[in-house]
Amino acid sequence: MSVEDLYLWLEDVTGEDALGWVRTRNDETLAELTTGARFAELRDELREVLDADDRIPYVRRRGEFLYNFWQDASHPRGLWRRTTLESYRQAEPEWELLLDVDALAEAEGENWVWQGATVLRPAYRRGLVELSRGGADATVVREFDLDAHEFVEDGFTLPEAKTRIGWIDEDRVYVGTDFGPGSLTSSGYPRLAKEWRRGTPIEEAVTVFEGKPDDVSIGAFHDPTEGFERDFVSRAIDFYRSELHLKTPGGLVKIDVPDDASASVHREWLLVRPRTAWTTGGTEHPAGSLIAIGFDAFLAGDRDFTTLFTPDEHTSLSYWAWTRHHLLLGTLRDVRTELRTLTPGPGPGAWTDEPLAGGPEFGSADIFDTDPDVSDEYLIDSSGFLQPSTLSYGHVGEEVEVLKQAPAFFDASGMSVAQYFATSEDGTKIPYFVVRPSGAEGGPTLLTGYGGFEVSLTPSYSGMVGRGWLARGGTYVVANIRGGGEYGPGWHTQAIKAERHRVYEDFAAVAADLVTRGITTPSRLGIQGGSNGGLLMGVMLTRYPDRFGAIVSQVPLLDMRRYHLLLAGASWMAEYGDPDEAAEWEYISRYSPYQNVHSGRTYPPSLFVTSTRDDRVHPAHARKMVARMREQGHDVRYHENIEGGHGAAADNEQLAFKWALVFEFLWEQLTK
Repeated sequence: MSVEDLYLWLEDVTGEDALGWVRTRNDETLAELTTGARFAELRDELREVLDADDRIPYVRRRGEFLYNFWQDASHPRGLWRRTTLESYRQAEPEWELLLDVDALAEAEGENWVWQGATVLRPAYRRGLVELSRGGADATVVREFDLDAHEFVEDGFTLPEAKTRIGWIDEDRVYVGTDFGPGSLTSSGYPRLAKEWRRGTPIEEAVTVFEGKPDDVSIGAFHDPTEGFERDFVSRAIDFYRSELHLKTPGGLVKIDVPDDASASVHREWLLVRPRTAWTTGGTEHPAGSLIAIGFDAFLAGDRDFTTLFTPDEHTSLSYWAWTRHHLLLGTLRDVRTELRTLTPGPGPGAWTDEPLAGGPEFGSADIFDTDPDVSDEYLIDSSGFLQPSTLSYGHVGEEVEVLKQAPAFFDASGMSVAQYFATSEDGTKIPYFVVRPSGAEGGPTLLTGYGGFEVSLTPSYSGMVGRGWLARGGTYVVANIRGGGEYGPGWHTQAIKAERHRVYEDFAAVAADLVTRGITTPSRLGIQGGSNGGLLMGVMLTRYPDRFGAIVSQVPLLDMRRYHLLLAGASWMAEYGDPDEAAEWEYISRYSPYQNVHSGRTYPPSLFVTSTRDDRVHPAHARKMVARMREQGHDVRYHENIEGGHGAAADNEQLAFKWALVFEFLWEQLTK
């Protein structure tokens, strides 16, 4: 039996009535949480972290320069700038300013938020800059001259849309955007990929590929690697299934791998990572492995792959990155990073495998950047829960040089990190990390998790959590529940669609284990998560309310009956299921928070945070949930940033404010 939705009017994102409701709720929440001294202290301390001048200015190489985007108190919208490696080695590099987003926003009267730039290889003189209004996913595109430091008059320019664009050469680009009715998929992403030539109107762009309306998105891209120039078309069928086609003079040639596998081409190599076991050439390649073959040989029919990585019950492949002559692998062993260097030999299958310098215990080390067109250099960013980031530079086979070290934003002396395993309902061991000061046993604890889309939560340093929580005596816990990718594709696929309940059982098991071990008590256990993690918080609220003392749900999915009809929701049906299918709605309906919050029940105090400008997860999820909870008389509060996009904050001031609000709420509720 369906229940009438009395709050559909809150789906009108910028409607007068809906925004009036938002402003009233905001006023109530701010009056409760922002008037005390602790909130002001939290906000100011967090802003110091975000604006600190001695943060690492992370860079990416493009040709002879290292590029950085920088935000601080004087430049809240940010500076796009570049320097040389020689200068970057200095304590105070000399930066060449390319674009001042604050000045641009002021001059144009727009709330511009930087969303990146695609720079034309190999000369790196022209870029396609993307800017959004208020942090939305939709962007405007403008061509930029990196030598002249200015936008190109009459260059490639596109109005606001969820655009995919990339260079072919200086006079051509591949573009997918909103070309008008029928040009977008049901998920709101480009359905058409076109080739657009300089000096011609966008209406004359030539269609390269046309996807189906229920595809997630379509794209085309050019690989300009010298000697290996190629063009490809990609078709995302759903979130986990895709096709890759080689564009040839005779038409498109499909790369014949399973549609749930990840395939990529680099120079002479084709790499494939199956998400489910794949038998080809008489060999079965397990899910989560990485296999390689010569690309031309594969197109000619060869299927004799070389296995580069095989997972086991403790180890999964996290990512890979090419240098000029080597392949670098990042693996996770019980959620701890290990790095490897693989080198192709002179003959088929003759790859060597050696370790690469890794990260700290209970930490992570990520290959931040490489220069695969030119050299074997790499940048590694390593950190841990209690170890600030270190950015190191090296070449494969040579010593590693420390380039930059981040400051410590909180005193970690006396704090410890431990890893434990909880047992979920089906007997699966669920790892989680506990970070705490000495003497914190039984005290306020903040537990977070995500559990979706094969996203792994690895140990990392957070000055925000450090100052806002740990330094004030709180315990911080990260749960590596199923739905994520910590143990490879199987860790994720065990918990999709009809098996989604395992995500929530895992998280609830970690909560119970924290109490059993004496780390905290239910009344002092707070939880926080965003997006899919916000859905997780909503399920914990409605299904396991007695296990928690406070709940924060940020930019969440909550109305799973209508999620596929709102913004990008249709693109996630491979994860959750289709609520219009009776059999699938039957299992979705069991956990959908909006349909499972009821009057006459006791729920822990809750805070919902979202953004008007989030054009990925619709703000109506949080709006409607709070409206229904208020109607039922529950202890709930709400804050919606009018800007901010899916991060719910458009600049450092807003970000510090948002997190101060979250921490203030948790401290207030968990120390009663």
